[in-house]
Amino acid sequence: MMKKVIVSLLAATASAMSAWACTSLIAAKGATADGSVMVTYAADSHNLYGELYTQPAAYNAPGTMRKVVEWDTGKPLGEIEEVAHTYATVGNMNEHGLVIAESTWGGREELAGSGLIDYGSLIYITLQRAKTAREAIKVMTDLVDRYGYASSGESFSIGDPDEAWIMELIGKGKTDKGAVWVARRVPDGMISGHANHPRIHRFPLKDKSKETIYSKDVIKFARSQGYFDGKDEDFDFSKAYAVTDFGALRGCDARVWAYFNKFAKGMDAYLPWIDRAEGEPMPLWVKPDSLLTATDMKWMMRDHFENTPYNMTDDIGAGPYKVPYRWRPMTFKVDGKEYTHERAIATQQTGFSFVAQLRSELPHYLRGLLWFGTDDANTNVYLPVFCSVKRAPAQLAHGDVNTLDWNSNFWVNNYVANQAYNRYSLMIPDIRRVQSELESGIEQDVAVALEQIPAFDDETAMQLTQDLADIWAERATTAYKQLGDYLFVKFMDGNRKKTDENHQFIRSETGMPVYPEFPGYDERYFRSIVEDAGDRLQVRDIKY
Repeated sequence: MMKKVIVSLLAATASAMSAWACTSLIAAKGATADGSVMVTYAADSHNLYGELYTQPAAYNAPGTMRKVVEWDTGKPLGEIEEVAHTYATVGNMNEHGLVIAESTWGGREELAGSGLIDYGSLIYITLQRAKTAREAIKVMTDLVDRYGYASSGESFSIGDPDEAWIMELIGKGKTDKGAVWVARRVPDGMISGHANHPRIHRFPLKDKSKETIYSKDVIKFARSQGYFDGKDEDFDFSKAYAVTDFGALRGCDARVWAYFNKFAKGMDAYLPWIDRAEGEPMPLWVKPDSLLTATDMKWMMRDHFENTPYNMTDDIGAGPYKVPYRWRPMTFKVDGKEYTHERAIATQQTGFSFVAQLRSELPHYLRGLLWFGTDDANTNVYLPVFCSVKRAPAQLAHGDVNTLDWNSNFWVNNYVANQAYNRYSLMIPDIRRVQSELESGIEQDVAVALEQIPAFDDETAMQLTQDLADIWAERATTAYKQLGDYLFVKFMDGNRKKTDENHQFIRSETGMPVYPEFPGYDERYFRSIVEDAGDRLQVRDIKY
């Protein structure tokens, strides 16, 4: 029986690694160059369309009911009582600059919930009901206590212009409709994150500062289920409610390690934990060696373990064009042994991602800024969306993954990225050139906006934030459609057309296209061909 339970738990962890695989990173106040709180999120799903959700503020009559629909499936879950006033939301941010992100870890299979509130609905309902991170935690936990929790184990990043928190929550299965949870404030000056595995281990049980809060039965329930039998002060949330196996470490914690490693010295000390679960678990937060910017966070979302032992461009799986991606399934068997691909922060199946900048010193309509991107973060352009925006730009509006739309930012980003997946090392310089030009222009415009918009009245100011979002969504979408066309023409048929210093295709004096280049493969790939089929392919000295 015990063996069966263990097998099912491992299966649940592996499932979480492949199905939900999201990443969220945090930089608290004091860890950022501009004093902001920053929260990132990559919504990774093989079936998720990259779009920007918006909801207007509303006043609701007593007795109004709200339909709850499961975010992942569209399945109706039931109805809950609506509150008198709901706040406007744009994406995972509301009008007050509150941001909520997540990553799913599954956890103990028998604790999967059966209530009315799934994890996605929990986020978006809370954004409509809470102003601050602390208030959001209260709203979220009250909702699952009252209506039940319909999902499995989940980590949430919850940030406002002053504070950043991590909350980890799992249902009680058929035992109880509620959930057990722990929430910890990320201290000022620290960075943190989570990636499909619970990262809260031991935590203070008596925190007078109230920077660690938890459900009253989080330990008691674990005892009742046989998950824990030690002293209260030794209770480890992650160990009790999830299984730490190879997939959880290399597929999940490794992404957070990459973030820590990028900005803090000494993270090699935790490689034994990532590889073998040896030594102390990786800390929940670390202090960065330098202050982080929004640009730093954008590029962190584009990480493929470059310059680490897990670099995805180095092994034979990258192919001759150094492709930092691996197609699913994540694991495979050869000669009876199981192996895995690395799972980096940046991945091809991202629906949308963002970097949220939350600043308390700015006017309310500028307090929250989403740098919002669709599709693969590595190749997209992050677009500015302030918390006062009332609607999504047309290029970021609703669509689906089965309907090609050349006016959609998601689809043109896919047009560019999917070409690069075939010949990455050859195409990425052109992508970086256009991507950098666009993001540099956007960042300059946002800097000007932050200086000049506060001089206007509120109504005009908010219209200007809408205009900025619309202009850059249209501009980036148009530019990337042109980039996709350019890549298609330049690299057609395995060739590479010659270009001048302005990246224009070169023609002869008579106007004819000049003969293209044949970039071929790298030496490592040629050697692999020789090792596999050298006897057959070797050129022989034959004279007849």
